[in-house]
Amino acid sequence: MAEKRDYYEVLGLKKGATEAEIKKAFRKLAMQYHPDKNPGDKGAEEKFKEVNEAYGILSDPQSKERYDRFGHAGVDPNAGFGGAGGGFGGGFDDIFDLFGGMFGGGASARRRNGPRKGPDIQKNLRIKFEEAAFGVKKQIQLNKHVVCDECDGSGAANGAAKIKCSACGGSGEVRSTQRTPFGQFTNVSPCSRCGGVGEVIETPCRKCGGGGKLRTDVTISVDIPAGVDNDSVISLKGQGEPGSGGGPPGDLYVVISVAPHMIFLRRGTDLWLEIPITFTQAALGDTIVVPTLEEKVSYKIPPGTQPDTVFRLKGKGVKSLRSSKTGDLNVKVVLEIPTKLSSEEKKLLKKLDETIKKENSGEAYAKRKKFFDAMKELFS
Repeated sequence: MAEKRDYYEVLGLKKGATEAEIKKAFRKLAMQYHPDKNPGDKGAEEKFKEVNEAYGILSDPQSKERYDRFGHAGVDPNAGFGGAGGGFGGGFDDIFDLFGGMFGGGASARRRNGPRKGPDIQKNLRIKFEEAAFGVKKQIQLNKHVVCDECDGSGAANGAAKIKCSACGGSGEVRSTQRTPFGQFTNVSPCSRCGGVGEVIETPCRKCGGGGKLRTDVTISVDIPAGVDNDSVISLKGQGEPGSGGGPPGDLYVVISVAPHMIFLRRGTDLWLEIPITFTQAALGDTIVVPTLEEKVSYKIPPGTQPDTVFRLKGKGVKSLRSSKTGDLNVKVVLEIPTKLSSEEKKLLKKLDETIKKENSGEAYAKRKKFFDAMKELFS
């Protein structure tokens, strides 16, 4: 037989841990390895039993004191000291009372067989920029459990009834009692034949094997409203995993991610767009074509438009999810300077620049004039 691990090590604690530390460690590990969260996982089941045994000893002041003094021998009745033998004095009911029923059922058959809501499902969905702005209907594929259509989820073939488990007498629990010099201790564990339910199916359904559920691929339609953005969550009630014991199904949560656009940038409900213009357009003014998400519109930029000027087109942004308002489209004009000029073009530009400086006395370049006036005063 393998040597038992130190109970403090099992709970991830150091010797001398307080009652609160022991309880906190137990709650965390019991949730992690609980059979309801790890169906069919024998390793998790053994871990759960080990954690339960360690907590049963360390949560009781008398058995904890004996264990701290003598180790496993101090709580092993076969070693001559007597003790709890790894049992949890109050049985599994005490464990589930401690959790407040968070696992949806206790050790008793009544609680294990009660209705429990099915697990929720999360699905990530990537959509286009325009689909997020205007809304869209999507079909998503899931591989999940569904209620068996042959037995309607009962798990029984041809409507066969469930019968009381002969191994536990319908209680869902198996108890073993030990008498020691320190008193009588009872170890309680779920019945292995019925899984703690208290009932067994005499003739299981051939299609689902008695589980009442089947895993299959399903297609679900999702209406995505206009205005969703990255990390928006759409909840679909009842589209999760089926419940147990007549409980309702869980929910489906669709988490949205939006693909970036090639020219638009989104900030909340506003859109931003950069449009390059030439020196001539900026100086003389011009009518430019501005793309929106729905159409092209004409916009007249005034003469003398400076680089990085932002114009706002009201109501051309994205609809708000929480109100009837729609954001704006912010258009930033970016001055593009030619990178390749012929010698003739360079001469013409120099002549133009000289003419502007001479005839306008520097008024055409107001910012430039202001800067050099300040610099002249600085060094005068």
